[in-house]
Amino acid sequence: MLLALTFTPAALAQVSDADRATARSLAVEGQEALERKDFAAALDRFSRADAIIHAPTLLLGVARAQVGVGQWIAAQESYSRILREGVPEKAPEQFFEAIAAAQRELDALAPRIPQVLISVSGPDTAAVTIDDAPVPRAALGVRRPVDPGDHVVRASAAGFAPIEVKVTLAEGASETVALQLKPVAPPPAVKPRPPAAPLPDQGAPAPGSGASSRTVLAIAALGLGGAGLAAGAVGGVLALGKHGDLSERCPGGRCDPSLKGEIDSYHAMGTLSTIGFAIGAAGVGAGAFLLLTAPRSPQRAGISITPVIGLGSAGAKGSF
Repeated sequence: MLLALTFTPAALAQVSDADRATARSLAVEGQEALERKDFAAALDRFSRADAIIHAPTLLLGVARAQVGVGQWIAAQESYSRILREGVPEKAPEQFFEAIAAAQRELDALAPRIPQVLISVSGPDTAAVTIDDAPVPRAALGVRRPVDPGDHVVRASAAGFAPIEVKVTLAEGASETVALQLKPVAPPPAVKPRPPAAPLPDQGAPAPGSGASSRTVLAIAALGLGGAGLAAGAVGGVLALGKHGDLSERCPGGRCDPSLKGEIDSYHAMGTLSTIGFAIGAAGVGAGAFLLLTAPRSPQRAGISITPVIGLGSAGAKGSF
């Protein structure tokens, strides 16, 4: 049986009793899995056993399990390894039988293995893969053995649109997959935009903006000042007239109580005049200061201000 002469005396000398027992148990489980066609379990057990003690009988079990799970290329290599390695002349008879079985099964498997020929049209730098495994450039354009089933062949290159083809290979089939790489269309040309005008210095106002705003404020202040001076002058004139009238009607500074309303009116006119002159003086002074200290600009080149004070009126006269 396969299990009776699994190990050679030379191989056994290199392992412990525990390892021998483990390998033997794995081989038994692998053979049982093969017989019930549980090829995945058989592959696992025989692979483990062969890793502990390498022998052609165990590797033969690995190859048979690989055929069962559809890994025909790997099985082909396992069979070939058994034939390459051979066995010593004094090896157990079962080892020679394993070699003979490997040769028969390899001869039967080879014509069943599908093949694919991959051709690529495009740059010489194209990268080609089959099921994400790289395909050497030397293998392009020639028959390449592959496992039966579904496969994805893909090609890509810089500056070209990648392309992939799905192919299903049956037992013994031979297919050709032609991939044509096409250049990626360049993006539409974008018309260059003219350079943007440099931004003005953030620390300084734009030319003319400071002068213009100060001029507007100055004119407003002068207008307010002129109105204040005018109100003060009018109030003063009316207060003077009321004072003269009351002086005549109040000899010695003594006024009849009936004149209280006119006395209050006189005081109100005096207060109005004082406030008006105060506002006028402040407005004219502020306006003049703003104009005199504003940056020069073409708009201010012809501006002049002249204070004007006359009978019953006061203010400022400007030319713009």
